[in-house]
Amino acid sequence: MSLPNTKIDRRSILTKGLTKTQHFDRERRVGDWRILDPKHSKLGAALMKGCQQFGITEGCSVLYLGASHGYTPSYVSDMVGAKGTVYCVEFAPQVARDLVFLCEDRENMIPVVADANQPDTYSDLITGVDVLFQDVSQRNQVEIFLKNLTLYVKPRGFGMLAVKARSIDVLKKPQDIFKEIRKEFESSDDFVIVDYRELQPFEKDHAFFVVKKK
Repeated sequence: MSLPNTKIDRRSILTKGLTKTQHFDRERRVGDWRILDPKHSKLGAALMKGCQQFGITEGCSVLYLGASHGYTPSYVSDMVGAKGTVYCVEFAPQVARDLVFLCEDRENMIPVVADANQPDTYSDLITGVDVLFQDVSQRNQVEIFLKNLTLYVKPRGFGMLAVKARSIDVLKKPQDIFKEIRKEFESSDDFVIVDYRELQPFEKDHAFFVVKKK
């Protein structure tokens, strides 16, 4: 599955910039194309590891949990284009302030200052979305993902989860944690796993799950 407005090869990932403003010091450009650094983006790392099943299409809606300063969400903004929407959920007020400034420049990005662990609190802003992306460093990150997937993702929509093993349990081996999550997902009647990648060397002790809702 090819991502819209995106070029990918073994060396780089480029998205066609929706705006010309540069908001991040680490950002590099080649003409109108922005280079996504896989060492600073779980999505970028997953793409460099060969992940292909995403569900992101031009004009689609994305719920992004753990938007932080907006680095990776800005590239998702490029992918979905001007007719798409990226709902960016971030809980930390200081970080969210930077996110709001970014969203002012990108009209298809909507900042949501809220706790992803309480998805009901933003139900007045978001209805059904095509894609859920989660990058949240919390012990119950899988629970958060499943709650938001159930509540917001449309039938046949996609969910992408960047798992941080050390945030779940520092004593267990990351591969054991990944196996447990995979087993839990495989037992679900609500969705199926369509892709899975471990993200080293870009991200240590991280894995990336992609599921498709039934």
